Amino acid sequence: MTIFAIESSCDDTAAAVVQDGRKVLSSVVASQVFRHVEFGGVVPEIAGRMHCEAISGVVKEALSQAQMKIQDVDAIAVTAYPGLIGSLLVGVNFAKGLAMTAGKPLIPVHHLRGHIAANYISHPDLEPPFLCLVVSGGHSHIVEVRDFTDMRIIGRTRDDAAGEAFDKTARTMGLPYPGGVHMDKLAEGGNPNAFTFPVPKVSGSPYDFSFSGLKTAVINTIHHMQQKGQEVPREDMAASVRQSVVSILTDRFLLAARDTGYKKLVLAGGVSANSLLRRRMTEFCAENGFSLCYPELSLCGDNAAMIGAQGYFEFLRGSTADMSLNARAERSIEY
Repeated sequence: MTIFAIESSCDDTAAAVVQDGRKVLSSVVASQVFRHVEFGGVVPEIAGRMHCEAISGVVKEALSQAQMKIQDVDAIAVTAYPGLIGSLLVGVNFAKGLAMTAGKPLIPVHHLRGHIAANYISHPDLEPPFLCLVVSGGHSHIVEVRDFTDMRIIGRTRDDAAGEAFDKTARTMGLPYPGGVHMDKLAEGGNPNAFTFPVPKVSGSPYDFSFSGLKTAVINTIHHMQQKGQEVPREDMAASVRQSVVSILTDRFLLAARDTGYKKLVLAGGVSANSLLRRRMTEFCAENGFSLCYPELSLCGDNAAMIGAQGYFEFLRGSTADMSLNARAERSIEY
């Protein structure tokens, strides 16, 4: 079964053609980073306008690369939630138009389910059940993936996401957007023990995260050094922050794995590209007999291939929509 997919939840306009939820026939991503970098983050109104400008060309290019016409695909999948509402609406409405004119089924896809499904492309033999750590700029979840469309959140952030902690720290340090990537590269040359930051815990919820206090502590440390005229050792700061964030993520994730009995672990989302997170998890799993999967780097960020992969399994479940489909800025992965 061939799925044509559209993703426009934030600042990347993407389209792809995916076969049977595992094989990518084409994948095109139009990035807006060059526009948002001057603001140090995504400006929602600009993002929405740029999606409008890019989506037609991206769709045509994805079909061209797959050497297909829209009439050749079996269904059309689109990210319908969650995300920036203005950005989501561009993709949803374009997908609705395609589905109507081509007479194809329309499949709404949850963005985070898509991130998890990126692993089905990178690891064609991967099947649920497994435990997944989903980490990105806006989300930090521990998800029990019981089946392709049956998921339960057992841990989540109570405030900021891990990616936001990286991005806000990077901006304070004067690093360009997107900050997480630059932080990771800078950290490779630094001392991770140069600075000590708090490790917040959520009382009564051992698998939940909290990054707000850590983010504030890092920013205050940088500001205090600057006010005293001290030079901030950027490599050491980046390495220390990265170690703190990764330690929080891995400690909670591995505790959840031990308590639930899962031996098959999966990483997903933009922060799953973090080199220290990958190393830490790979080492632990190798030493303790766990299996570990994470997407190839090109599938960690937002892309439509992951939406096409999840769209296939949503279609098999019978999850389709009519022309009344609307975008939603918020929706639980557990629906």
